[in-house]
Amino acid sequence: MRATTTATTTTTTRDAARSSARRTATRRRVDVGATRRATVTVRASSTARGFECAIDARGVDAAATTTATATMRRRRVIARSTTVDGETGKLNALGAAIWKFVRPHTIRGTLLGTTAIVSKILMGNPEMISMHLVPRALLGLLALLMGNGYIVGINQIYDVDIDKVNKPFLPVASGELSVFAAWAFCAITALGGAAIVATNFGALITKLYCFGLFLGTIYSVPPLRLKQYALPAFLIIACVRGFLLNFGVYHATRAAIGLPFVWSPAITFITIFVTTFATVIAITKDLPDIEGDLKYKIETFSTRLGVKKVSYIGSGLLLANYIFAIALSVKNPTWFIQPLMIGGHALFASFLIVKTKALENAKFSRDAILQYYRDIWALFYSEYFLFPWI
Repeated sequence: MRATTTATTTTTTRDAARSSARRTATRRRVDVGATRRATVTVRASSTARGFECAIDARGVDAAATTTATATMRRRRVIARSTTVDGETGKLNALGAAIWKFVRPHTIRGTLLGTTAIVSKILMGNPEMISMHLVPRALLGLLALLMGNGYIVGINQIYDVDIDKVNKPFLPVASGELSVFAAWAFCAITALGGAAIVATNFGALITKLYCFGLFLGTIYSVPPLRLKQYALPAFLIIACVRGFLLNFGVYHATRAAIGLPFVWSPAITFITIFVTTFATVIAITKDLPDIEGDLKYKIETFSTRLGVKKVSYIGSGLLLANYIFAIALSVKNPTWFIQPLMIGGHALFASFLIVKTKALENAKFSRDAILQYYRDIWALFYSEYFLFPWI
């Protein structure tokens, strides 16, 4: 009995021990599995964080690279823009300097004179108007402007020291335009203008054009430099701006439209009138320059006679010119449209008297002299505005 009980107890104890061992092993397996899963989880989490960090790092690097690239592009754009702006600024400055170099008031005179004479001829011969003449007319105008540019340009090259006193705003005197650039411009305009005339307007007009360039040269260039002598100086200006321009344009225009050359009363009048007017311009142009002319011993009517006397002489000659125009119309009523011829010149004469009186009241100050000279040019332009209609 006791042996049986003991055996049973022993068996039960063994079963309990085995069961306990199984539970322990199971717990260990669970713990190992959990540990492994936890390790995997940790590793996965660490890997994910590594990926995230790597992604973040790559994102930061990409953003930095993009920003740097954009900055470099902006810098390149700014650099290009600055270069373009700089080049544009230089071109604009060069254009402004050349515009001052060609003396705009003389350009306007040439444009108005040419346009007025051509208009007068075409208004008298409307049946001859043809569009195929326009290119040739524009070439002729270009040649005249180039000749004008050469004459006023060569004068500035040789007058640079005087202009530093009298006209420091001129581009060669102020340094805006180099002497080399001025010479290049003069060479191009002289040769280009002569080539245009020679290939389009025949031998006579070419000779007259080259003669005008020659007169402009000896006016300014040593050893002759005739501008330093009062009488030859104003004769050259009167010839070039008075006779050569008006006669040359009239002759060339009639030849271009197939009409023979015939002196008309209107062209005879304007040639005489403008030649006299150009003489007045030649006399009075030195009024504002008397300081520099005295310093460099340039002989002009202003340095010899004084500002006051020369102003009165200029106004007197112009007044006589207007009286001549009115008298010519009265004596030859069929040559002109009298109301415009008489009324227009009477108005211009009145304007001249008023402006001369204003100069006198201002005690012939430099500013008043400059204004007086501008007023003379305004009257010169006005004559050409009136001419086609008389």
